[in-house]
Amino acid sequence: MDTIGILGAGAMGSGIAQVAAAAGHNVIICDNLTIALAKAGKGIQSSLKMLVDKGRMTDSDAYSLNSRIKFTDHMSEFRKCSLVIEAIVEEVEQKQIAFKSMEAIVDVGTILASNTSSLSISAMGAYLRHPERLLGVHFFNPAPLMRLVEIIPALQTDQDVLDRARNIVEGWGKTVVLAKDTPGFIVNRVARPYYGEALRIYEEGIADFATIDWAMRDMAGFRMGPFELMDFIGNDVNYSVTEIVFENFYYDPRYRPSFTQKRLVDAHFFGKKTKRGFYDYREGAVMPEPTKNEDLGRTIVSRILAMLINEAADVCYLKVASRDDIDMAMTQGVNYPQGLLAWADKIGIEKIVEKMDALHDEYLEDRYRCCPMLRKMMREGRTFY
Repeated sequence: MDTIGILGAGAMGSGIAQVAAAAGHNVIICDNLTIALAKAGKGIQSSLKMLVDKGRMTDSDAYSLNSRIKFTDHMSEFRKCSLVIEAIVEEVEQKQIAFKSMEAIVDVGTILASNTSSLSISAMGAYLRHPERLLGVHFFNPAPLMRLVEIIPALQTDQDVLDRARNIVEGWGKTVVLAKDTPGFIVNRVARPYYGEALRIYEEGIADFATIDWAMRDMAGFRMGPFELMDFIGNDVNYSVTEIVFENFYYDPRYRPSFTQKRLVDAHFFGKKTKRGFYDYREGAVMPEPTKNEDLGRTIVSRILAMLINEAADVCYLKVASRDDIDMAMTQGVNYPQGLLAWADKIGIEKIVEKMDALHDEYLEDRYRCCPMLRKMMREGRTFY
């Protein structure tokens, strides 16, 4: 089988390496920090041991998989790779430097891919001699468990490269969705209101963290409420993605970051990993109880859900992704209980438009503008499915 290269030995890089090795590939993980390589090696071994303990893999298979992964601090080892996936820091300039260095090493037929969650793929290829072989291949954390992968062709990407990359990733047992090279792609764009509108509701004093989380989890059916999910992801990571999307959409108010979350980041209250976030995870800390008022819960759910559906409709309207890929991305990428466009049909397009218009009338903010597609569908009596 072809050899796969991974640049970056962090959680995402090592997770992707495990996925590729599980599919039978030899894998080379490269990082210039030997401590990161050592940590990645231990992390993969720990992950495989867990699978063995749960009976999902034999000792022999785990040993074989682990033996297919090589660790190095020399990018020259990528010379014979057919695909190299970059999974380093989320800074476009650093990625441009990395790809330029890789291009000087790898074969002309090697596919170069970025695991970025929101940055421009076209910008990463701007300084390459062969930008047509670069595209985005965005896995979700943890990569061995999450089935979804967003593939994002740049303006320069060759169709054959796109087809080859898709075949490789689908061969790893992943579900692939295609997205245009726009900020946040599908998931990290459509999901922004889940966090942003929850923060806005809190900042207006309508409900506290625990109550908002209770409403979205117990009434709407999401696996985690927005505040516990931000703490789980890491407020530093979540805030950074929001900031990138906001800036790259030319400061569209729909994606405006929150001062509440920014102050947590300033204080290094990143969430579970630092034991302080929206909630206190330190030993002996008492978790706050929600106010389980169903009328209040319905108010919270209807507002956040309308904003999510409106964003998903906009992604469909602007041809960033297909209807089916949008719903697939949100159910498999972030475990939403239903596809948002299918959910819109269930609630009623007219009710979503009415909710968005009511919010816009109340606040007179462009943040609450209704997607033109939804308004047209309401007039014509159409549904998504």
